[in-house]
Amino acid sequence: MLQEVVIKATADESLKPLLEFAMRNQLKALEHGIARTKERIAQFEQRGGMSAAEFEKKLQANEIPETMDSIDWSMELAALRLLEGQYQSLGEAEID
Repeated sequence: MLQEVVIKATADESLKPLLEFAMRNQLKALEHGIARTKERIAQFEQRGGMSAAEFEKKLQANEIPETMDSIDWSMELAALRLLEGQYQSLGEAEID
């Protein structure tokens, strides 16, 4: 889906370089968030003795009890998907 954002400003200075800089900074922040989330997921995998994919499969099949640990693990996986989606969307964005 193509989205278009229009920004209007009365500033004499061109906004394009500022927006490009802001986008690069946000991409770096998202990269950092993705790396941290992956580290936390790896810790859950180590403690749980299974991969994240196996955990999700067992969770959906109600083979894993709902505990604070399983809820946290599930939330980290959801956060990773969200961050990766945002990173992909912003990385594909273009400023004309």
